[in-house]
Amino acid sequence: MLEILKAILFGIVEGVTEWLPISSTGHMILLNEVVSLNVSAEFYKMFEVVIQLGAILAVVVLFWNTLWPFTMKRVKAKDSVAVRNRVVWKEGALAMWIKIVIACIPAAIIGIAFDDKIDELFYHPIPVALALIIVGILFIVIEYWNRKKTATINSIAEIGYNTALIIGLFQVIAAVFPGTSRSGATILGALLIGVSREVAAEFTFFLAVPVMFGASLLKVAKFVAEGISMTGLEVAILLVGCVVAFVVSVVVIRFLMSYIKKHDFKVFGWYRIVLGILVILILQ
Repeated sequence: MLEILKAILFGIVEGVTEWLPISSTGHMILLNEVVSLNVSAEFYKMFEVVIQLGAILAVVVLFWNTLWPFTMKRVKAKDSVAVRNRVVWKEGALAMWIKIVIACIPAAIIGIAFDDKIDELFYHPIPVALALIIVGILFIVIEYWNRKKTATINSIAEIGYNTALIIGLFQVIAAVFPGTSRSGATILGALLIGVSREVAAEFTFFLAVPVMFGASLLKVAKFVAEGISMTGLEVAILLVGCVVAFVVSVVVIRFLMSYIKKHDFKVFGWYRIVLGILVILILQ
């Protein structure tokens, strides 16, 4: 029962921090330093990534009408008065998904090529704390720099292919340095090139679907390839963590989209700085 309660706590932390630009991976690493799950090291490495599938599902559910690229259209058959239903691409859907794929390619290449090395070098509390502080400062500086500027990109459709690639390159930073925050890095990159806060957040949510699904698939494949099996308790921990992450993510995504209509991201920058400093002080 204690391990299941821990799994619920991990699910809550994942659901909250995955979508707020404060680093889910960083918080999961730090949480594990305080509340360790009684599982194998191999399982935990897989768990902290695969638990994100619950968070992904929240995006899919909330933005289904936008993400699902097909619709039914009534089409009159040639040489006939009959009208048939036909599956067609929604207007703009193909272009949107091409942009998402373009933005995901840089991080995917880095993740596949250097996944184990990144884990070895940077998945530790001090690098996470430094990343929290540095990106927190950047959020505050960029928000002050942008405060008198008007966004030039105010919808997903207005994001060009070059813009999508630039946002994808910022996502590479998060792929390499845990504590940076995938959403934080992509939102910062989007704000710098004139994307509005709402669109930056929404596009970040969409990027998460293939990126996080791919990362989870990669971790599971490595776990299986190494011939490691899960205990019944570990299966329960994984399922509970994913379900809780999904429920919490639904609430947090709705909150964030409402919050940024009237507020900027500086509060998250200050939070990151304070948390990073506390981590360094505690570990001294």
